[in-house]
Amino acid sequence: MTATVPPTDAGRAARRDDRRPAWEEEPGPVVQGLKGITLTGVCLAILGPLWVVLVTSLSDYRTITDAGGLVIVPKSVTFAAYREILGGGAVTRAVVVSLGITVVGTALSMAVSVLAAYGLSRPGTFAHRPILITLLVTMFFGAGLIPTYLLVGNLGLINSYWALILPSAVSVFNIFVLRAFFMGVAPELVDSAKIDGAGEWRILLVIVLPLSRAVVAVISLFYAVGYWSAWFNASLYINDTDKWPLQLIMRAFVIQHQPPPGMSQAIDSMQIPALSVQMAVMMLALIPVVCVYPFVQKHFTKGMLIGAVKG
Repeated sequence: MTATVPPTDAGRAARRDDRRPAWEEEPGPVVQGLKGITLTGVCLAILGPLWVVLVTSLSDYRTITDAGGLVIVPKSVTFAAYREILGGGAVTRAVVVSLGITVVGTALSMAVSVLAAYGLSRPGTFAHRPILITLLVTMFFGAGLIPTYLLVGNLGLINSYWALILPSAVSVFNIFVLRAFFMGVAPELVDSAKIDGAGEWRILLVIVLPLSRAVVAVISLFYAVGYWSAWFNASLYINDTDKWPLQLIMRAFVIQHQPPPGMSQAIDSMQIPALSVQMAVMMLALIPVVCVYPFVQKHFTKGMLIGAVKG
């Protein structure tokens, strides 16, 4: 009789590698090199324009004139453009308006979205299915611009900050993402809390939300970036330039070449290059997002993907 030799670890690993699909194989040196080149190109495509905007905003009139426009290699550094836009004029006021709208709008949107998502994630809630279908329909069909404007006008919100918050306060997509995540919370935890006498408010605040920090952080970032970057509602509903948010100031200055009030004299006298001020306003609009994103980025995979797949 021939003795059966037990397979070694190397043999088992070899057979396991033979059965592994091609897309699960370890990439070779060529593929690794192509990945490195691709990632480097993507980083340059993203960081290159940011570098040009930053350098141009810190350049004086002579440097911009010598470069023929946008500056790539800095020759001298000056903060005159930033001192001009942050000197208590229209841009400073617009920054305060944008910050206030972002903070209040994000808080309101998260409160409504979390409550709606939690209610829709609990089985047996009142009118569960009709509300769910109604929300789903609104994702594909909208009233349109004119009915929305008439509604805002009839509510007396024209030229009001609430016109920048209420029309876009709730995103049905975000509610569904939160709902899917809430449905993934272990039912045993909720049942045990109910046995201990906890009500729905306590279950939401003490059990569900602490377990859902990732998705709450991601959705909060989505709402905050949406409010901070919004300009269309302001162009429709805000007639007073003193109430303009930063994005509308930037649009008027960069695209329409209309300097904010009080700044045109310094620009016309060539004390400060108009291009430098435009780039400074753009950097001012980018800084909050760039500062907040690294703190939320670690939650994206867990919060967004799990919330989108579950349920």
